[in-house]
Amino acid sequence: MVATAVALYLIPFCKTAVLLMVTMSVFGASVGVVDTGANVLILAIWGDKGAPHMQALHFSFALGAVLAPLLAKLAWSTSESTQNHTESDFDPLMLNRSSEASPDSLFAVPENMNLLWAYTSTGTYILVVSVFLFGLFCIKHSRQKKNTDSAQGARRAKYHRTLLCLLFVFFFFYVGAEITFGSYLFSFATTHVGMKESEAAGLNSVFWGTFAACRGLAIFFATFLQPGTMIVLSNIGSLVSSFFLVLFDKSPLCLWIATAVYGASMATTFPSGVSWIEQYTTLTGKSAAFFVIGASLGDMAIPAVIGILQGNYPDLPVVLYVCFASAIFTGVIFPVMYKLATLPLERQRKGKRKGEDQKALSTSSRL
Repeated sequence: MVATAVALYLIPFCKTAVLLMVTMSVFGASVGVVDTGANVLILAIWGDKGAPHMQALHFSFALGAVLAPLLAKLAWSTSESTQNHTESDFDPLMLNRSSEASPDSLFAVPENMNLLWAYTSTGTYILVVSVFLFGLFCIKHSRQKKNTDSAQGARRAKYHRTLLCLLFVFFFFYVGAEITFGSYLFSFATTHVGMKESEAAGLNSVFWGTFAACRGLAIFFATFLQPGTMIVLSNIGSLVSSFFLVLFDKSPLCLWIATAVYGASMATTFPSGVSWIEQYTTLTGKSAAFFVIGASLGDMAIPAVIGILQGNYPDLPVVLYVCFASAIFTGVIFPVMYKLATLPLERQRKGKRKGEDQKALSTSSRL
């Protein structure tokens, strides 16, 4: 989190593209570590009882994704209005001198100070949270050692590696479809459906708004619903909504309704998947990092491929086709994972029943 805050502080000052790429790479790597470590931390504290806490963690992700751009846009408009009223107070010659003073420098103060404010405020918030977490780490370090020592002898499913590989692929397509739909929804609505830009922006807000709202409601649903049940409901909602999107791709009304249902259906899949796998096999840091890498690859690869295909076939709703295919794939792969996870348990139960029957037969023969 400290590396994330430092990267956010440096991004507005980067003057060259190469330096900006390096800084963004540090930012992406640190965010990936935070993402993986937060999931593992929830599982280390609450184990298979931490489904509501896992939903709360991912709700905070969705809430930040919705609020941060809105706050930045609000501050941006405020800054622009302030600059318009106080434009006469600034000397353009001084700005030119400050920008031309060091043309070969790697860092420079941005001309738009609101850009600096947006990044530094977010970085300061992350830095403050990291200080509190570091304080908790120092206080609870000895107790954490005891918990990790006792957790080393945890359960391990018979098909542990196979389940992780399937979960890797599952999250690859799920996260890829989620990011693809959210990224291309605005352009799809304007070019393919013919919506106005304001309507398309509202449609995008509906998707992420229902996504965040359902993640918040999932905190309460997870107290009485099993993670597997929530995954099945999410898969059904994603499959039905994406099917109607493909079927009525030109209808604005269907696009509004199905987008809201699709965002709500996609909300709980990732945290429920992590909580579900923890019920059958204990996740370590390496295990969690493995399927988080799968999610990150889907986040990176699928939108890039869809961009190329959509450019080659502009008349086809390629985005909707991919989302529908991903919903089918995730709907098929989860029963396979469930069968692999529960098959050893069923065999153990049958073995116990056979052992009890043999004991009963032996005692009856002795009598």
